Amino acid sequence: MPRLPDKRRAILRGALTVFAREGYTRASIDQIAREAGVSTRTIYNHVADKAALFGAVIDESATRVAESQIEAMEKHLGGEVTDLREALVGFAQEHAVPGDREHFALVRQIAAEVGHIPAEAVESWQDTGPRRVQQALEAHLARFMAEGRLRAANPSRAARHLVLLSAGEVTSRSFHGAIPLPAAEVEQIARDGVDVFLRAYAPPH
Repeated sequence: MPRLPDKRRAILRGALTVFAREGYTRASIDQIAREAGVSTRTIYNHVADKAALFGAVIDESATRVAESQIEAMEKHLGGEVTDLREALVGFAQEHAVPGDREHFALVRQIAAEVGHIPAEAVESWQDTGPRRVQQALEAHLARFMAEGRLRAANPSRAARHLVLLSAGEVTSRSFHGAIPLPAAEVEQIARDGVDVFLRAYAPPH
């Protein structure tokens, strides 16, 4: 990601902290200004209103987290994969554990307040974050299908199945990382989910 000017970075960082803690509805520009160490006038010099600031925060945060998740995905699934099961388990374990607690605290707030958050901000978050990661995973699974290591199927649906089976349980039980599960339990859930996925998408003999 390109480096942001210091003042704007401070505003976005402070806003992320406040939105993650208070949610969209309860957060105020005054609170964000105090957290960021700037004046409210400075914030309004950068954004028109709270809705615009929230949109900027979720875009920046989702982009940063998506880049981290895609990098982890490439580590496990990119290049030559000799053991597909272990590669998928490694990806699933890393994907299931939130690496940025503040971002996922914000995700929990979005889930709780989605009816009160500007729809365009939610849609933009989906595009810059979850959908971008989903598309990267689809590309890897499509490659494994083309290589005959998975049966030919819809890569988009397969990507959703893999994430739901191997990371979805961790996400739901930990409330997006609010109550972390033991590492051994995360690994077992990932392995069980990957095994179910591989049985469902086994290539024909």
